[in-house]
Formats: sequence, C-alpha cells, structure tokens
Amino acid sequence: MGRDDFHRTALLAGVLCLGLQPAARSEDRLNIISIVTDDQAPWSIGAYGNQESRTPHMDRIAREGARFLNAFTATPVCSPSRATFLTGLYGTQVGITDWIAPAESDAGAGLPPETTTWPEVLQRHGYATALVGKWHLGGKPQFHPTRHGFDQFYGFLGGGNQPVNPTLEVAGKETKLSGPLPDLLTDEAVRFVRANRSRPFGLLVHFRAPHLPYGPVPDEDSAPFQQLDPTIPKFPGLDAAQVKKWTRDYYASIHSVDRNLGRLLGVLDELDLATRTIVLFTSDHGYNIGHHGIHTKGNGVWVAGGVGGPKRPNMWDTSVRVPLLVRWPGVVRPGVEIAPPVSNVDTFASVLGMLGIAAPDGVKHQGADFSTLVRGESVPWRDAVFGQYDLHNAGQANMRMIRTSQWKLVRHHFTNMLDELYNLSDDAGETKNLYGDAKHRTVRDDLQKRLTDWQRSIDDPLLRSSPR
Repeated sequence: MGRDDFHRTALLAGVLCLGLQPAARSEDRLNIISIVTDDQAPWSIGAYGNQESRTPHMDRIAREGARFLNAFTATPVCSPSRATFLTGLYGTQVGITDWIAPAESDAGAGLPPETTTWPEVLQRHGYATALVGKWHLGGKPQFHPTRHGFDQFYGFLGGGNQPVNPTLEVAGKETKLSGPLPDLLTDEAVRFVRANRSRPFGLLVHFRAPHLPYGPVPDEDSAPFQQLDPTIPKFPGLDAAQVKKWTRDYYASIHSVDRNLGRLLGVLDELDLATRTIVLFTSDHGYNIGHHGIHTKGNGVWVAGGVGGPKRPNMWDTSVRVPLLVRWPGVVRPGVEIAPPVSNVDTFASVLGMLGIAAPDGVKHQGADFSTLVRGESVPWRDAVFGQYDLHNAGQANMRMIRTSQWKLVRHHFTNMLDELYNLSDDAGETKNLYGDAKHRTVRDDLQKRLTDWQRSIDDPLLRSSPR
C-alpha cells in the first residue's frame, strides 16, 4: 500500500469511527436547475390541457417527469411569492407581503440578510450557485443575491424590465444589452452550465416573461399565434377583441420562454448531464386574462365593461394555482401525475430532500418535503394549503385563505361583506359565494378554526391587529 493509499484508508477509518458519513463525491451528487416564469398560469401550458398555446419543451418536462395537479403559491404576487419559494417562510414571516415597489426598494425593503435560502444551503455544501434573471427582493447591497447564497448573479434586481434590449447587471455592473431578454438570460444559463459541468451546481433561471408588457418578441415566437382565434373566458362585459389580443400576445411571450427552455434542455443532453440534473419548472403565481372579469393576478384590475380598474384583490384559483413540473431521471416515473396539494412554501424542504441535504440546525421553515411524493412513496400528506396577501400598493386588502380539495375560505380583514366560501366540487370556477349561506355554516366554522390555528402557528400579525 502506497503512502497516499494509507492516508486515504486511515482518514476513512477515522470518519467511520466517529459515526460520520463520508461526503458524497462531486460526480455522484445531483445538479438542480430551477426555472421560474413570471405571471404564468397552468391553463397556458399544453401539458395542463391547453391546445392553443405552444409549449413543447414545458410539455416535454411533464412527459419525462412529474406533473403536479394541485400546486399553489402562498401569495399571488411577485415578491412575497419569491421570498416563500426561496426560504420556506410565508411573506409575513420575512416582512414582504406585497410586491416591492421602487420607492420601497429605495427605502430599504428586501429579504432580510439573516434569512436562509435553499441556494445558500447548497452553496454551503459545495455547490456552484447562480441566479439568472429576476430578483425583486431588494435593491440595496445587503439584499443582493450574492448575499443570499448565489455565487453569481446575472439579471435585474427590480420587478420589471424590457422584453427586448434590457439593462442587466453583468459581473456587478449595469450593462445595456441587445437582444430579446429570454434569449440573453438563456445564453448566460448555458454559459454557467458549461463552466460548471464537472461539479455539482444549482442554477435558478427566473424569466421575466410572460409578465406585462408581453412583447415585442421575435417573429418566430409571435408567428404561431397571429391567426389564432383564442378561446377566452366567458364573463359579462368583456371586450372580446381586447382579451383575444392579450391572449395571443401572452402565448407569444410564453413561447419565447419555451423556445429557450428547449435550448437549455438541449445543452444538458449534449453535455451528458440530463441523467444527473433535476429540472424543476414553475411560476411565481397564476394569471387572469378576463377570468373573473379581471386582468393579471392577485392584485388584478377589472376589465369588464371596458373600464381598466380599479383593483380587485383576490385569491381565486386562477391567481394562486401554479404549474409545477419536476423531471428527475431514474427516480420519477415519466408522465406521473401528483394530486396531493402542495405549495411553494414546500420548495425549500423539497429541493433539499431531492438532493439529500439536511436543513441546517436552527433554520425554521414552514414547508413539507414533496420529494417523497415525487419518489412515489405512500406517505401521510396534508389535505389543505394556506395563503395570505396584504395588498398595499395601489389598493388595500388583508386576505387569508385555506383551500382543501373541496372547499376554499377567504377572509378579508378590516372590511365587511367580502369574505368568500366556495364549494370547489360543485363550483370549480368560484362563481357562487356561499359564505353567508346558513346551510354551510358548519363547514365555514371548521375551516375558520383551521385557518386561525394556522395563523397562530406562523404568528400572523393580523391576529394581533384585526378586529375580525
């Protein structure tokens, strides 16, 4: 036995005597690529039943992996949803309850530096980490992505950008670039994958699309929809021509993401990385284009009757339901459908679970590990998800939600006569508010008790301040 072999054997023996497990070799560890689109509802994706949108690469992930049928966001607007996705904590727990407006960012709002994100945990375990695209969790230096677990950041700190010729932070400097934003972000994502192909990596690609403005997009993305007469929601007073135009433009923006997703998947195939790279695809929340008579998301505006506004704060399924696809070669049975309800608050626990990494001691998170569901294990699982939204930009609302497979209760604090109760089994479109119906009082009261118990569990400040 040579000297080097002797030392390796002695070191391994010492590790085993201490009851520790030797660290996994880099080549044995899985990579993860997390793709998050902005404002994309499940109804816009072929794999979720849309026959008019063109999403072959999103559909490929669903075909080769798992498709979650009941995935939700904890808050149906950008910043709090993204905070929850990264930390496993609800918006009220990190002080982000609405999208961070520019004035708030300038005043020092952002994801608290002491908060632990799952990319930070990966970084501590030797992963190369990068965020490419949208941040929207604070613009001050103390909130920068590189302070929250990312070795590299290429993108924009605020909530919006131009779909073409954007200004992005590149190597720490604001830089004016030429080209479609999805293409530029994917170029950088490909560079990162190529540069880190020989070590474990965690790559987060946060597209701005299909957020407004939907375009312009390259002709190859808009051409498939120019002659489309899209199916639109039926709601009294909608301007059908306007809603159809929005829908065509929305599909074109989604196509610009899907086309680039195909490029990224192709690079994994080319570099022989696909079999050891988990691909997770989701969005920060759902979306409405005429659904319920509104446009956009949880802070949508009325568009019925030809009037643009006012705000209609909401937690309808069209706003809180998100796509969630997970491709995990060798583990996930291709094409499997997962029905139990999950939330983006589960992402922290689930990413670590898929990668076999324990959560750090003392780090609190609220989610459950859905990697057990992805593996096909039969495990006890929750029957409800919870949500919250405290709107304060261009409106005011304080909403709390509990949703089961059959029922949804939404409470509107600090106001009267807006509370909502829906029987989803009979009314999937949430058109009949049963909150005041005496026949359903027992159901309502049971849901309220569960909702209040959840609020107590997260120390919801509304319990201390709301008279209701």
